[in-house]
This record gives sequence, C-alpha cells and structure tokens, in this order.
Amino acid sequence: MTTKSGKRKAKPTKINPAFKEGEKDKLNRHWRSLFLDSLAETSNVSEAARRAEINPSRAYKVRREEDEFARQWHCALVEGYEHLELELLARLRAGEPKDGPKYDNASALRLLALHRDTMVQEQAQRGNMDAASARKIIDAKLEELRQRVLARRDARGDTIQ
Repeated sequence: MTTKSGKRKAKPTKINPAFKEGEKDKLNRHWRSLFLDSLAETSNVSEAARRAEINPSRAYKVRREEDEFARQWHCALVEGYEHLELELLARLRAGEPKDGPKYDNASALRLLALHRDTMVQEQAQRGNMDAASARKIIDAKLEELRQRVLARRDARGDTIQ
C-alpha cells in the first residue's frame, strides 16, 4: 500500500469484534491521539481508553501490532510518570491545604517505584548513559521523595500504612 506521495502506508490493524465491545459504531478517527494524550495525562490505560471512546483491548492490540504506536505509547507513559513525579514534588514542597483535596502521596510514590525500570531505560537513552548509572539517579530521587513523604507524615502525626 502506498499514498499519493509514494510513501508506504501501514496496513490497518484488524480488530477482533470482541475488542470493539462498548465502542460507538463510528470510531473517532483521532482516537489514537486522544488516547495517547490522555495516557500521558493520567498514566492510566483504562481512563485513556474511556476518554478516547475505545475498548482498552483495541489499544493493546494496536500496540502489539504497530511499532510506531508502541513507541508513542511508551513516550506517553514516560511523560505521565514525569508529570506524576513533578506533582508529587510540588505537593511535598508546598504542602496540601487543610481544606483542599487530599492526595495519596504514598501510592504515587509506590507507582513511581513500580515503573522505575521504565524511567531508568528512558533516562539512560536520553543521557546516553548506562542503565546502572540511570538506576542510581532514579533510586536516589525515589529515596528523597520517600523521605519527604515520611517526614511530612511524622510532622502531621500520621501512621504509616
């Protein structure tokens, strides 16, 4: 398959009808962009799929079949983790207003720790360093965040769960 300009066009991924369950009859042709933008914002595949009005199985299938979409998915998740890290730092530095929303900083920290290897790989590629060096940097950041969460809890008299 080629386009008018002679560029090779990727074959569309065939989607099993079961992977279309819950979707509208006419799919938004921009669903990929909507999905990836939401994934970067939320780091949550189910929420990103809901916002793009697709079944999450469609997104997973396309990720398996299309290398470029898989690359974009990875970039969106990395961006999401970076946002989460910055949000957590901001809350730890500024504190949370007593009458404002309460955030589960410990869960955010656990999520960042779970995806540490993804971030290690990304930082190593960006900084042209080996994975061990990147892992040390991220481990230090996570430990610093963990210490801040614990210090804030101690200051409030909260217990660790």
